[in-house]
Amino acid sequence: MSETDRDWTLKEMCAAFDVTPRTLRYYEYIELLSPARSGRTRYYSARERARLTLILRGRRFGFALEQIRQWLNLYDEGPDAQPQIREWIDLSNGQIAQLESQRQELDATIDELRRLRDWGVAQLEKSHETVTGGK
Repeated sequence: MSETDRDWTLKEMCAAFDVTPRTLRYYEYIELLSPARSGRTRYYSARERARLTLILRGRRFGFALEQIRQWLNLYDEGPDAQPQIREWIDLSNGQIAQLESQRQELDATIDELRRLRDWGVAQLEKSHETVTGGK
């Protein structure tokens, strides 16, 4: 059995996805993941690993967990999920617009900080010239 075919333990999932056990247990608690259990041990199938990949991708994109749940439901619905796909497109468009707005704000903040830094450098250079007599 290959590494990808067998179920993974909680520890293996944490190492592979760089998440904490608490995170995985929380995703299970809110029913984003449903690992198999044997006693207290959790086993994550290829399906659960794919779901975690999508969850982490959604978090990176800035989606709320409830929005990610909707995204995951698309994959569960299969090819006949046109209404859900349309909803996903709308959701994605909104998130893209929000991220682009954040990027513009961030670019403006960086530009302002550079201007202030350059002002500070110029002030130090003027002070240095005054102290050294322009030499």
